[in-house]
Amino acid sequence: MSATWPESAQRRRAIKLAVEDCMADGVCAEAVVARLALHPQTGIRAGELAEIVLDIVPSDWRDGERLQEVAGLLRRKPGSFATLRATGAAVRHARDDNETDAAVVMRLASSFDAAAAISGTASVQLASLGDEDRLSATTDEIVAWLEEQNFTGTSRNILDIGCGIGRFEHALSKSFNRMVGIDISSRMISIASERCVALRNVELRQTSGLDLAEFDDSSFDCVLAVDSFPYLVLAGMAERHFDEIARVLKRPGWLAVLNYSYRGSFFLDSADVSRLAEAHQLRVVINGEKPFRSWDGDAFLLTRGGGTLLRDASSDTEPEALKNALIRRRKS
Repeated sequence: MSATWPESAQRRRAIKLAVEDCMADGVCAEAVVARLALHPQTGIRAGELAEIVLDIVPSDWRDGERLQEVAGLLRRKPGSFATLRATGAAVRHARDDNETDAAVVMRLASSFDAAAAISGTASVQLASLGDEDRLSATTDEIVAWLEEQNFTGTSRNILDIGCGIGRFEHALSKSFNRMVGIDISSRMISIASERCVALRNVELRQTSGLDLAEFDDSSFDCVLAVDSFPYLVLAGMAERHFDEIARVLKRPGWLAVLNYSYRGSFFLDSADVSRLAEAHQLRVVINGEKPFRSWDGDAFLLTRGGGTLLRDASSDTEPEALKNALIRRRKS
């Protein structure tokens, strides 16, 4: 049944507010489309969404160009937007009051299997819009950032928590000694195995998602977690995984967390990462910056025991660190 006029007006207003929030955040057009795909007002088709977007009054010419780009993406590939919605809807980003932590992990594993069956590309980054070239461009941008931070090295062993379809294993294959990618989704591990079949220095494992018990102490130089911690936070497993990461990291060792949660609060995320870092004798070097143009992820970089990196945010007092991080986020 079609929506009544008041309901339709309310839906359009909700969409406008969501897009205006995206404009305020400065996210790229692809990320705006991805956020719209996750918006609860799922009854509005791509063409109508484009009209709503173009009805927004931009604050400056840059926002005007971005709104035009968002509308263009929605209009050019309405079928792709429907796929994004289905992929996003496969994973529920909430938990029931009576769900145990382990039950949430099991549900997420099944959800990731379902999302990957719809679109392997969109399942690991919705802002790719299901396009392999867009995903590769963002992956390359993240790889360049990791290399800029001296995170990689041909003598280093890296653990990738939540490796998804193996995009970083493939993209970084010449930049490490050995990389172990782990994921709770059997379908994603299957896709990753096909992608990385020729790479002898890559190992892929389906794991429980509850801990890192199968790995020895001090067995990795670096740990990478791209868009996996939000689900650990959801499942109540973030602190346990910090325990485990601190255990498996060598000295010196490095941890890159790209997106800590999906709560939408830099201050909450920064406070949690700082607290967990201090509890596990890690130093926060990069504190929730937004260094990527093609993705709206927040970057946290931590080091342990003698690591030398380009910038050390932990040398600031806590208020100074938050202030400086906010300044760097605005500049990015």
